[in-house]
Amino acid sequence: MSDWLQYLESIHATAIDMGLDRVRVVADRMGLALPGVKFVVGGTNGKGSTCAMLEAILLAAGYKVGLYTSPHLIDFNERARVNGQIASDADLIAQFQAVEAARGDVSLTYFEFTTLAIMRLFSQSRLDAVVLEVGLGGRLDAVNIVDADCSIVTSVDLDHTEWLGDTREKIGLEKAHIYRSGRPAICSDPVPPQSLLDHVQEIGADLWLFGRDYNYSGDRQQWAYGGREQRRSGMAYPALRGANQLLNASAALAALESVRDRLPVPQQAVRLGLLQASLPGRFQILPGQPTVILDVAHNPHAAAVLAQNLDNMGFHPYTHAVFGMLNDKDLAGVVAKLGSRIDYWYCAGLPGPRGTPGQALADQVAAALPPSPAGSESPGIQAYADPAQAYAAARERAGENDRIVVFGSFLTVASVLQALGRKA
Repeated sequence: MSDWLQYLESIHATAIDMGLDRVRVVADRMGLALPGVKFVVGGTNGKGSTCAMLEAILLAAGYKVGLYTSPHLIDFNERARVNGQIASDADLIAQFQAVEAARGDVSLTYFEFTTLAIMRLFSQSRLDAVVLEVGLGGRLDAVNIVDADCSIVTSVDLDHTEWLGDTREKIGLEKAHIYRSGRPAICSDPVPPQSLLDHVQEIGADLWLFGRDYNYSGDRQQWAYGGREQRRSGMAYPALRGANQLLNASAALAALESVRDRLPVPQQAVRLGLLQASLPGRFQILPGQPTVILDVAHNPHAAAVLAQNLDNMGFHPYTHAVFGMLNDKDLAGVVAKLGSRIDYWYCAGLPGPRGTPGQALADQVAAALPPSPAGSESPGIQAYADPAQAYAAARERAGENDRIVVFGSFLTVASVLQALGRKA
């Protein structure tokens, strides 16, 4: 399997090369057609959680479901699940061989090639529903060759600005292109950019806006969803932790309401699915002491949600941050959202051309932190070669009532999970 993945990284000149022409040509040659009801989920943050809830609810309702997400944390195979089971090496290699045979002289990026392979796996699996997470943006992402029966945009914020534009309006327009004429277009961003609303009107999609077409309410014990015609009440809070999960859950329920003539879902399946949905690295709390929180937050919007979730946790004497970030991300924006909550920074180097060495990261954190209030200590900042070393140092220093938050990148969380010997 690793030989295949190395090969796929080598066959196209650049890792990211936006456009649908190449991937469409090969999909047509393969006669690729996905079965069942197709959900496509895009957005800056919240995509993975929304996909995980959709999958879990549909599985609890007895449907056969395919789930495609990216990136993976530890093993590539995590990207493809059929009926809740991660795809095997043998399953994926058979699909890689089929794509390789079909592409001929067409050069595909790693993401395009693997997207086609996983779609072909789904096409052969006799599924009732397919849930596909957009990799980057929407308009030119390989997943957008699929004509979705229902599309969801979870949130629009600044990330991947070199590819998608440097304003919410530009990014919103890119993401809005996963919507289709006459079909449900769910938007769970509470303040969607005008560009998204204009595109929906232009193509004649059926827009479901949070706060207008669907909503949620809740108290300390339970919560309720209210849609256009469907109400679901008396539900326990989702197993996925965090401040935004009811927003993500209500988007999933709006999507299911919008296709309920094709995929009816009983209330018990919703309850069960929300309790069973899991997603590594999204405010994931490991058992034991000190408390360890894993979160792949890598842009200011996600960092603000992480900050809110940390505030909701109750008292811990000290907070230790194992932090590693890629050099094309808004480091200052992320640090600004979390700075005052963190007592010790363990800055970890990340590999590859986009990786930031530990010392360079530590220098940037020091520059980005706001000045400490008079009479209080400045946060401690140390540099380490990699996240595993940074985490070992944090463990050594942290008291049993402290907390350690590991964040900044999928690579940071994955490295710590591997150091702990855990599967994602």
